[in-house]
Amino acid sequence: MQTNHIDKIFQKLSNDYPNPKTELKYINHFTFLVSVILSAQATDISVNKATKELFKHIKTPDDIIKLGETKLKKYIKSIGLYNTKAKNLIQLSRLLIKKYHSKVPKNFKELISLPGVGNKTASVIQNTVFNLPRIAVDTHVFRVANRTGMVKEKNTDLTQLQLEKVIPKKWLLKAHNRMILHGRYVCKSYRPLCKKCSIYNFCGFKKKEFFYKN
Repeated sequence: MQTNHIDKIFQKLSNDYPNPKTELKYINHFTFLVSVILSAQATDISVNKATKELFKHIKTPDDIIKLGETKLKKYIKSIGLYNTKAKNLIQLSRLLIKKYHSKVPKNFKELISLPGVGNKTASVIQNTVFNLPRIAVDTHVFRVANRTGMVKEKNTDLTQLQLEKVIPKKWLLKAHNRMILHGRYVCKSYRPLCKKCSIYNFCGFKKKEFFYKN
């Protein structure tokens, strides 16, 4: 897909989502990191429900350590993989205290060295907290990117690499959240709302006419 075509897509998305923001609730950099880790294979809604109470007790890595793994699990047990996530958060907090003075690092390699932090989580942190032009590819971004034809890739990492190359720089900073919101509320997985889609005419999704008519 040509750059000017992608530019038109993001012009439309910028009108639809002029001030796109994460739907995860957080207090500071550390609590956002906690929320993003918890959001793996979970919905933002379920994470927000759990952290509403959790964040009354924890705001720093020290708070997590003082709370302890057993009590931490009680707050996040409604979230998938909570046992593993609890262990990772305890280990991550210890590492942040020991190596980074309880601060969330900005560097990508430092971020992915933290327990429970992979490529997607690190990219989300860089984009949202540090305002870097990174595109974290979750299921929504992957779907929108490949359905529209912006990229044609089979995995999230390659999709991210290509998106960061082909999306015009002026759109990169907010592209991640715009694509998430569009994928979550319009370009849905099973029944996309093609009739309501502002980028319908620029989209390469082969089944779009079917969903437009039905």
